[in-house]
Amino acid sequence: MRTYLKNKKPDSHNRYRLKPHEIIAIEEMRKKETRNVLVIGDLHEPFCLEKYLDWCIVQYKKWNCNEVVFIGDVIDNHFTSYHESSADGMGGADELEVAIGRISRWFEAFPVATVIIGNHDRLIMRKAQTSAIPSKWIKEYKEVLEVPTWNFVERYVKDDVQYVHGEGGTASTKCRADLMNTVQGHLHTQCYVQNFVGQKFRIFGVQVGCGIDHDSYAMAYAKYGKKPAVGCAVILNNGKIPINLLMPL
Repeated sequence: MRTYLKNKKPDSHNRYRLKPHEIIAIEEMRKKETRNVLVIGDLHEPFCLEKYLDWCIVQYKKWNCNEVVFIGDVIDNHFTSYHESSADGMGGADELEVAIGRISRWFEAFPVATVIIGNHDRLIMRKAQTSAIPSKWIKEYKEVLEVPTWNFVERYVKDDVQYVHGEGGTASTKCRADLMNTVQGHLHTQCYVQNFVGQKFRIFGVQVGCGIDHDSYAMAYAKYGKKPAVGCAVILNNGKIPINLLMPL
């Protein structure tokens, strides 16, 4: 690679005028053994923006990703919320069927993925516990949502990066508390990468955006608050380079 760069004509196939070491870094990133993770924000299906799936597919290809993590709340379960639900909204059976149909598009695009279990995903389990229904009576997420090759977990760790839904605070507070690189969702109006450096550590916190449709009835509770930060994130080069990507609206 270094020999190739040395003999290369100036600016040939280098429209961004990258420096030699930057080109080497990108080539290393694109090697097959290099892990590049696409992190998809909260979907809250069936209340996800129509264009969000296409945006995530483009980012997956653009950044040469080879792994996918859904950061939680792939389904909204609005009908069974512990908060007030819309009287004009879909009933439980209809909402679930529509959500399954929409999630099938995500499954078709990303048939192998790790899915962090979010608080909205967990709503049915919580209702079962409230009713004292033993867990053996409850089907697995992948069976209900018809995504047999998705792996649903509470927390995922890869390349010294932990992926959590984030119900206990922000990505910056979580990464400092655990002294570990942290990627999380849950907070729809925040989207950032923050680095922390100490005498013997360097860590980052990534707050991923989301894909929710702010105008849907399920999001009426936030109608007069901040608008959501619609986007996704990529964690490149085996956990070394975090980048947040906001979707143009």
